Amino acid sequence: MKIGILAVQGDFEAHATMLEQLGAQTAEVRTPADLEGCDGLILPGGESTTQLKFLQEEGLADKIVKFAERGGAIFGTCAGAILLASDVRHPEQDSLHLMDMTVVRNAYGRQIASDVVSGPTVLKKEPLEMVFIRGPVIERAGPGVKVLAEYAGKPALVQRENIMAATFHPELTDDTTVHEHFLSLAKARAKQPTNGGKSSS
Repeated sequence: MKIGILAVQGDFEAHATMLEQLGAQTAEVRTPADLEGCDGLILPGGESTTQLKFLQEEGLADKIVKFAERGGAIFGTCAGAILLASDVRHPEQDSLHLMDMTVVRNAYGRQIASDVVSGPTVLKKEPLEMVFIRGPVIERAGPGVKVLAEYAGKPALVQRENIMAATFHPELTDDTTVHEHFLSLAKARAKQPTNGGKSSS
């Protein structure tokens, strides 16, 4: 199992450490060629407008969309979640349009600029620890988008088929629950035969 991690901004090394702890191989992704052979891709935190500009300039934006269409698993955290959203506000900006959801940037405000909280999740019985760093808020999750965890009455971790998004930073905790779920998703998708470039579901 090989997981690529966009290595432009954010704590991509923390993602790599957690994935390797779980037995996955990781690769830093900065060019379209770096994505070859990967079963999954993580889009980490950082500044979403800067990341989107980089993806577009390097030809990675189209490559990532095609990767998702072929069934490759993608997980966006914080800024990565913004990149995946179909609708971005405060202010409005373009995105990869890979998940039907409305995301509001920096919507939790300064009171949760850098806080550790916990919230309910369907992934385990215990509350999930969440580290927010000027996190966005998922205001709307469209049909087919499953809510896996919540905080303050809003979705904090969501999934649509082979794509996941979190408004917090699971890589900054000791809890491997979220990354384990992503790896299981990547493994399931990697085993599926492709039909005309599209995965069955």
